[in-house]
Amino acid sequence: MIRISYWVFPIISGVVWLATLLGLLFYWIVDENRRTYPSMDAKQRIAYISDVGASTLKPLFVAGCVIAGVFLDISFLSDRWLRHRGRLVPNATRGEKILSALCIGFAIIGTVGMIMLSIFDTAHHAKLHDVFLLLFIAGYVFSAICICWEYQRLGNRYKDHRILRTSFWIKLVFVVVEILLSIGFVSFTFTGHYDTAAVFEWIIAFIFSAYLFSFYVDLYPAVKTKDPRNLHRKEPEKPRYPAVADASGMSQSQEDREMEEGHLTSSSLQSDTGALTGGRYYTADAAGVSIGGGHGGQGVVNGGGAGRYPQNGNGGGGGFSNF
Repeated sequence: MIRISYWVFPIISGVVWLATLLGLLFYWIVDENRRTYPSMDAKQRIAYISDVGASTLKPLFVAGCVIAGVFLDISFLSDRWLRHRGRLVPNATRGEKILSALCIGFAIIGTVGMIMLSIFDTAHHAKLHDVFLLLFIAGYVFSAICICWEYQRLGNRYKDHRILRTSFWIKLVFVVVEILLSIGFVSFTFTGHYDTAAVFEWIIAFIFSAYLFSFYVDLYPAVKTKDPRNLHRKEPEKPRYPAVADASGMSQSQEDREMEEGHLTSSSLQSDTGALTGGRYYTADAAGVSIGGGHGGQGVVNGGGAGRYPQNGNGGGGGFSNF
């Protein structure tokens, strides 16, 4: 059975999106001889992507948007799944998991916007097309911000995995550049500089294809963890109490030491019990019972064997001793 590696998904997404863009661009330049479409402004000479996509090649435009968007979302879901299973370095905190979920959510919003803007083309649904275009840009930009933030946290936690830092910088550059270009695109569009705005739109779209390919960098390391023995493990949490070494050289926590000391004290009290009652002190041990007076009285020690045990070393075989 042929198994497809996860890193293939972003490659499919990037190739399809790039092929769609090149197909639309070359069709307009070569086949259409840079014609002016009805959806274009009278002063406009450079067509928007949506202008070309609203013409004869609309089926290509719709199919390209659907395939590229769906496989990109599958790439995001694969990243989350692989981290959960330990195939990629796992998310260790709730914040990282929340950022991953937000990334997927915004990506789905961006995909919906991309698909819908291709269906509701600018020639027949101009206002709806603009709304979905805004949804497309905003969704993927916010998704990129979330995943950039997530990878920054992962990179700080797993410093030995340099690929996380590399991916972080790639996505950070994408976020900064795309935001700046999007601001320029919107500004030139609303000020009537349509040709310049069209150039910005094509640049944004081609940079977006590079962003799709960048997820290959994130998913490819999972190839090395197909063997369960190579799975990544979450970093263990720090102990509540600092570890100390006991007499045998073994390390134990402060909490364990306190429990052990309490147990030993209790055992000692049970094996050597005594009570101060009526001016006499009673002590019980394995040898016998000692009874002592409160002020210089006599003590009697009854040995457990045949002989008698003097209390202070001066007593004889009689077994009497003075305290």
